[in-house]
Amino acid sequence: MNCAGSMQAPGLAALPPGRSHLLFVLLLLGLSALLVRAAYLQGVHNDFLQQKGDARYGRVVTINAHRGMISDRHGEPLAISTPVESVWASPRDVEATPQQVKQLAQVLGMPIEEVKNRLSDTSRDFVYLKRQLPPDQAEKIVGLGVPGVSLRREYRRYYPDADVAAHLLGFTDVDDNGQEGVELALQEQLGGKAGSQRVIKDRRGHIVEDVASIRAPKPGSDLALSLDSRMQYLAYREIRLAVEQHHARAGSIVVLDAKSGEVLALANWPSYNPNNRAKPDTRVMRNRAVTDLFEPGSTMKPFAVAAALDAGKVTAETVIHTEGGEFAIGKRKIRDTHPETVLTVAQVIQKSSNVGAAKIALSLPPEAFWRSLSEAGFGGQTGSGFPGEAAGKLRDYRKWLPIEQATMSYGNGISVNLLQLARAYTVFANNGELKPVTLLKREEPVVGRNAYSPATALAVRDMLELVVKPGGTAPLAQIAGYRVAGKTGTAHKLEGGRYVNRYIASFVGLAPASDPRLIVAVMVDEPGGAQYYGGQVAAPVFGNVMGAALRLLNAPNDAPLGNVMMPPADVIKEEA
Repeated sequence: MNCAGSMQAPGLAALPPGRSHLLFVLLLLGLSALLVRAAYLQGVHNDFLQQKGDARYGRVVTINAHRGMISDRHGEPLAISTPVESVWASPRDVEATPQQVKQLAQVLGMPIEEVKNRLSDTSRDFVYLKRQLPPDQAEKIVGLGVPGVSLRREYRRYYPDADVAAHLLGFTDVDDNGQEGVELALQEQLGGKAGSQRVIKDRRGHIVEDVASIRAPKPGSDLALSLDSRMQYLAYREIRLAVEQHHARAGSIVVLDAKSGEVLALANWPSYNPNNRAKPDTRVMRNRAVTDLFEPGSTMKPFAVAAALDAGKVTAETVIHTEGGEFAIGKRKIRDTHPETVLTVAQVIQKSSNVGAAKIALSLPPEAFWRSLSEAGFGGQTGSGFPGEAAGKLRDYRKWLPIEQATMSYGNGISVNLLQLARAYTVFANNGELKPVTLLKREEPVVGRNAYSPATALAVRDMLELVVKPGGTAPLAQIAGYRVAGKTGTAHKLEGGRYVNRYIASFVGLAPASDPRLIVAVMVDEPGGAQYYGGQVAAPVFGNVMGAALRLLNAPNDAPLGNVMMPPADVIKEEA
């Protein structure tokens, strides 16, 4: 009997037909579910898989915008951005041996523990190790080939003139954003807008494919300032020499185009180098010509005279009784350094008589005097847009006492910044028209506002010419070949509500006086030694800068080359 067809392998049992069918159905359902899930994820709802893939291999990287260049009025670069590399890491992707970490720290010049701490912070996807490396150092980082450590292109600001124009230009931070000066004031135009790009990176953090540009970077705009680099250097050099020569605390100088109000130079000493990333003392960084207020002293006298001329109270030849140099107002006395019995109005300016200026101011109603000063720009800002610009102080005339109205005529009880004072003198250069100042190059003529009549402005300008001639307070401001008009100031400093024996020496002038091209204002804070008068300290700075600047402009002479005449005796001194 053949039983082979009915025999089974030992240990095996046949599944009942119903169970095998059930198992087959379950397997088929499982496979169908997987197929449906795969189709759903890849065809209908693939965000999850895309998200996971992007998290492992995709990155959105920022593309820094190139900051706009700042140039002077002739196109000479004053601030440019140069490309640099910064080292960054994705801690989750870093696969570095202890030896590589040690080498990385050595190349970066960082403590090894600091590098370890930054690389081990897996809570962050992005961490800088060091910013703005020079090219040779960046190449060494690349040569180490540490997975997860990469370079990022950035820009670093460079200032070719270093400390010469530091206070005007300011500087940027490590992210190339303006922090001071023009860099801050015009950040929106200069900074541009950063872009972004989606990329795929390998396990070592290297970009292997650019997927898409999400937003293209928009570079910043190039800007041309009103500054003339040649005049800026002259101004900087001379104010530095004056501060050092007279052992002064500080000094400032402003050069304006008399017709357009453009700032051609603005310098302070002490200064700082904006290329040095170590932050200097804030007192050195301060742009004193714009942010610091001071009492202008006798540089205010021309405005008191102009107000009285415009009101018809005096003429240039009107005789003022100066009381032998001492004039009492209540319990207070006003004194002249050089007593005179009588002076004409022109001589009040020439010899800088406090008594004469006070009497002229008191001939006006307080409101009229206040309004005249306000029209000349005192009590407000210049409109330059410079960050931190201090508004001048001109008190409400309804609160004036007679002594305050009198002393304001020679610059006590009123405060200005140097840029504001220089701007005020545009009224004498432009037939009574006050020009708005600007830090940007102007292509078209600018219209100001009328502060005085043309006749008044011309009459005061003639008086200011007497100041620099023998018999005046500033013969050291004379320039060979040019007529000069200007005014000295020597003001006691106000501390704790009291005037102390420390001084602000100043001079503001314009030239050529026949048709003014430039205005130069000089202020020296606390000159030491025997020389502290404006005619001794500030006037020579004016003469050196104005003379060289006029020659740079090829301004035609309006006087013989032998016009400089020095007095036989010492310069007439004045206080106020």
